[in-house]
Amino acid sequence: MDKSDMPTDQPSVPGHSQPLAPTGRLSRLDKYLPLWIGLAMVFGLLLGRLVPNLKQFFDAVRVGSVSLPIALGLLWMMYPVLAKVQYEKLHESFRDWKLFGVSLALNWIIGPLLMFGLAWLFLAHYQGYREGVIMVGLARCIAMVLIWNMLAGGDPEKAAILVALNSIFQILMYSPYAYLFIGSAQVTMWEIARSVFVFLGIPLIAGMLTRFYFLRKRGRQWFESVLIPKLGPTAIFGLLFTIVVMFAMQGDKILAEPLDVLLIAAPLIAYFLIMFAVSFVGSWFLRFPYPQTVSLSFTAASNNFELAIAVAIATYGIQSDAALATVVGPLIEVPVLLLLVYVALWLRPIMWKKRGHTAL
Repeated sequence: MDKSDMPTDQPSVPGHSQPLAPTGRLSRLDKYLPLWIGLAMVFGLLLGRLVPNLKQFFDAVRVGSVSLPIALGLLWMMYPVLAKVQYEKLHESFRDWKLFGVSLALNWIIGPLLMFGLAWLFLAHYQGYREGVIMVGLARCIAMVLIWNMLAGGDPEKAAILVALNSIFQILMYSPYAYLFIGSAQVTMWEIARSVFVFLGIPLIAGMLTRFYFLRKRGRQWFESVLIPKLGPTAIFGLLFTIVVMFAMQGDKILAEPLDVLLIAAPLIAYFLIMFAVSFVGSWFLRFPYPQTVSLSFTAASNNFELAIAVAIATYGIQSDAALATVVGPLIEVPVLLLLVYVALWLRPIMWKKRGHTAL
C-alpha cells in the first residue's frame, strides 16, 4: 500500500491515548463560529431597535457605495485570511497537472454551475436571495479549507497550493463570472469589478506584502508561529462587526419574514453536500490518495464567504437581500463542513483499505 494512503495518526491530548476529536482541534473562535454569528445577528437586531438613527451614522462617510466603518470591517475581514496564503508555492502547481487540473475544473466549472442551478431551483422567485447565493458559489474557499483539510487528514502542502491558486483565480475570474451568472441592468460588470478590486485586490496586495516582508525579515517560523496566530483570528471580528451592522439595518425586514434564513439555507446545504460527494467520489475513482482526495474535496465544497459578503454589500448595499443571503453562508457552512470532516474520516478505511496502489 502506498504510504500516502495509510491513515495518519491524529494528535492526542497529553496524558490520553485516544486521538483528539476534530472538534477538539479547532480553536474556540472557529469551533463556535455559528454561535458567534447567531449572537451577532441577535445583537444587530436589538441594536437596530435601540438606535434608530444608526444608518445615518454609518452613512456619514462613504467609500464609493459603502460607508467607511463598514468598508474597514470588510477589508479587515479579508486581510488576515489573505496574509496566510502561501503564494510562494504557486509554482508547484505545474508539477502535478492532473491534481490541479481536476481542482480547477471542480472549483471554476462544476461548483459555480451547481450553485447557479440550485439557486434557481430553490429561489426562482426570490431574485435578491438567489443572486446572493450565486455570489457565494462563485467565491472559492481560501481560508477555512485549511482547517477542514487538517482535521480530516488531508495533504497540507497540496491544500496550501490549491488555496494560493484559488486566490489568484478569484482576482481574474470572479468579476466576469459574477456578471455572466447574475449581470443585469441593475448590476454592471464595472460595479462588480470595482468591488472585487477594492475588497479582494487591496487586501490581497496587503496580505502578499505582509507575508513576503516578514518571511524575509523574521523567517517562516516566526511568521507562522507568532504573527499569524495573533493576526488570523482578528478576521472574525471584521466578519462579526459586518453582521451586526447588517442585521441592525435589516431588522424590520428580517423580523417580518424570519423563515427566509431557512429558505436561503436550503440551496447552500444542498451545494455543500453534493459538491463534497462529487469531489470525494470522483477523486477516489481517479485513484488519488486519501490525503489529496481530502484536499480536493474540501477546497471544492467550501466557499470564501468573506469575499461574497464584501462584494454583495459593495454592489447591492448592506440592506439588500443579496447581502443577507451571503451572511447565511458561514452560518450554514461551518457545521456542515465539520460534519463532512467526520464523514471523510469514516470513509477513509472503507474506501482505501483494499487499494494496493494509487494513480497520481
